[in-house]
Amino acid sequence: MSEKSGFSASAATGIGSMPGGDAREAARTVTGSFADGQGMPYLAELPARGPGADMTGRTIGLLVEMYGHVEPSGWRVSDRPGRDTRRARSWLGEDLDALEEFTQGYEGLLKVQAVGPWTLAAGLELRGGEAMLGDPGACRDLAGSLAEGLRAHLAEVRRRIPGAEVVLQLDEPSLTAVLLGRVRSASGYRTYRAVDRQVVEGTLRELLAVNGGGPTVVHSCAPEVPFALLRRAGAGAVSFDFSLLTEREEEAIGEAVEGGTQLLLGVVPGLEAASTPLSDPGGSVKEVRTLWSRLGLNPGTLSESVVITPSCGLAGASPAYARAALAHCARAARSLADNPE
Repeated sequence: MSEKSGFSASAATGIGSMPGGDAREAARTVTGSFADGQGMPYLAELPARGPGADMTGRTIGLLVEMYGHVEPSGWRVSDRPGRDTRRARSWLGEDLDALEEFTQGYEGLLKVQAVGPWTLAAGLELRGGEAMLGDPGACRDLAGSLAEGLRAHLAEVRRRIPGAEVVLQLDEPSLTAVLLGRVRSASGYRTYRAVDRQVVEGTLRELLAVNGGGPTVVHSCAPEVPFALLRRAGAGAVSFDFSLLTEREEEAIGEAVEGGTQLLLGVVPGLEAASTPLSDPGGSVKEVRTLWSRLGLNPGTLSESVVITPSCGLAGASPAYARAALAHCARAARSLADNPE
């Protein structure tokens, strides 16, 4: 991430999903939680509304000349835009209207999320019921359609909120499974062959480039995030659940930070838990300071390198907890900046 992208000035944000089905309430929360430059607002997803509002359905609604509908097994490719695709597009329009209303005069970073090409290929079925992932040609077509759709979507966001510097986040929770050949077939008795790492990297590079040099993030709340591959693909930042980090990955984290990659660290629980009340912002980032020390990184780089987030989306939380979690992310980020050691 280049210095000019300004992530360090927006030290907290959310992942994407929010609870409930009220677009205006969600927009009010994701903008109000990060008022006064305390974080990065984002275009919320509200999956509780049903198919088409989930992250996969929303992204299918963005595709160009490719459509989908819901089967009992999940999303499947369609010949023409049906009810499910139309619903996805309608809800996206409603969410954009709400965000536009609460960002009048806003200037700064604004994040939008879409499912990345490999998680989408793993989750979208061909007409016969198998995942697109098993068909290299279908994967190429899907990536091309997604790239074209994202260009139009980003242009629309910029038109509605002209003061925003739009950050593109690709959600890739299935990426590691795709790379390691762990995605199960429709029958469940076999797995799809691992996709060549260079093919995965090249496709991600093409999709990230859609933002035209603007800030980009790849998010995964799954274990074993492929940090080095994402850096090579051009991701300016990597977003992940900090609790899933293992010692094996720490060297890659250090190399990423030293190479200028920023980290969106999921340290605040996505669900309310009696054992972890949101009362100690400094405690929430204690392990981040410890990691920095263990890697021998300069504590002064923390505020430049780290953005604090919930561990994953907040769709399963109560509205009250979602508001509290985002506010806590902002307070924890301030604590990290004020007391890096």
